[in-house]
Amino acid sequence: MLTLDRAKELLKTTTTEDHLFLHANNVSVAMGGMAKHFGEDEQYWMAIGQLHDYDYEQYPEEHLQHTEKELIAQGVTAEEVRAILSHGYGHCNDVEPLTNLEKSLFTVDELTGIIQAAARMRPMGITDMEISSFMKKFKDKKFAAKCDREVIRKGCDMLGMDVREVAEICINAMKEYADELHIGPKTDI
Repeated sequence: MLTLDRAKELLKTTTTEDHLFLHANNVSVAMGGMAKHFGEDEQYWMAIGQLHDYDYEQYPEEHLQHTEKELIAQGVTAEEVRAILSHGYGHCNDVEPLTNLEKSLFTVDELTGIIQAAARMRPMGITDMEISSFMKKFKDKKFAAKCDREVIRKGCDMLGMDVREVAEICINAMKEYADELHIGPKTDI
């Protein structure tokens, strides 16, 4: 079973850019929140989230095309690789998310980008973010415009949940890691 430490080790073999590590951490933490919601293994879901963009830095135009063979060779199971591949459904591949883990990864990958951007605009970061203020940002298509809201909605539909519910789970999980995710209160130095 993939561990969070092993996922971090593997990601370091293909990734050097800080913003990609930050994104991996955001998705990892959100996945932990989703696991908790579904009564699943938080550390395992976090590991999948941590490793989801394994080949992105090296192959941004061929994202997820260089993941399966390499990760299988590193001892990651076919089931774990499938979960990672499923977040590219419809835009990188045709691996449809089937399990709650896969559907969650598909959804939170884009969602965490909007949460991160919204939190960075606030003096207290994510620490005092309410779902109502997040939803205003979510509805503003010009805000964090690169984050695909249709993918988020599609993922929420797959989960049988609404955006507000999934966002609240992710925000609450991310609050616990605010400093590590660089979305804690702003301080004057």
